[in-house]
Amino acid sequence: MPDRKPDAPKAPPVEYRLGALRWPVMRRLGVHPSGEERSRGLGAGLEYADAREYVPGDDPRQIDWSLSARSGRTFVRLAHPDRGLDAWLLVDTSRSLDWGTALCLKREAAADLVVAASVLFARRGNRVGAITFDRAVGRVLPPSSGRRSRSALMAEARRAPGPGEDGPTDLAAALTTAARIIRRPSLLLVVSDFQSPPGWQLHLRALSLKHEVVAAMITDPREQAIPDVGLVTFEDPETGRQLEVDTRSSRLRDRFQRAAAERQAQLRAEILAAGAFPIEVTTSEDVLGQLIRLLRSIAAQARWRPGARVR
Repeated sequence: MPDRKPDAPKAPPVEYRLGALRWPVMRRLGVHPSGEERSRGLGAGLEYADAREYVPGDDPRQIDWSLSARSGRTFVRLAHPDRGLDAWLLVDTSRSLDWGTALCLKREAAADLVVAASVLFARRGNRVGAITFDRAVGRVLPPSSGRRSRSALMAEARRAPGPGEDGPTDLAAALTTAARIIRRPSLLLVVSDFQSPPGWQLHLRALSLKHEVVAAMITDPREQAIPDVGLVTFEDPETGRQLEVDTRSSRLRDRFQRAAAERQAQLRAEILAAGAFPIEVTTSEDVLGQLIRLLRSIAAQARWRPGARVR
């Protein structure tokens, strides 16, 4: 019998690669009884908030003996109890994500980020929901802590629009829907290449006033610079419009690179001005590795840096 070739080594599961990392949450968003996130409410907990004078019926275990001894009156300690939060993923599934010239398509990079984020969000008693969108809002998956709901979310993130579903991405509609259905203060991650008509900025700002919003920009190296490959026909995947370009022109390539850099800088500035936190995920590198480096950098600084970039 011929020798059997050894099976290719399997990639470690996402949970294993993420280790003990957690997604940083800067605001007090916890609302559910079980969980380990900070909450706005007061009650039994470890994070000190305030103290007040004891009244009959208070839990004697919450008495602040040090303050009571100094004041001559009995005080109880108030704290911010740990709570679970709702995390939402707003996932772009439009045709513009079917592009990639490096390790993968932008759609695959976005899906990998969704998988990793959903695992991190679901830890510590949190629930994860999702809204998918392309030319219109697609599915709304209510927040849940079950593994089955995460599997449904991952399948939706990889779904491409079907025939007859072409059209410009309506990011504004997705943000409007999120503002309408997400009532409790939540953590929101918008995963998109942001190739959408203008007008979404005001809706993102409205969401950021109530929620903690992170905007993950999915990019590909060829969106920043084009090589000299002769005559090329470019096609807009969402509208079908075509344009023939002579990439042999160094002037054209320079103009393209400058325009792309300006657009990316403007996009980051618009996200920051809306009160959200922009990060960038590229198809030129393993997505999980990029995310792990970002989270470790944030943990080392013990704070979220607005405008942090996945490197």
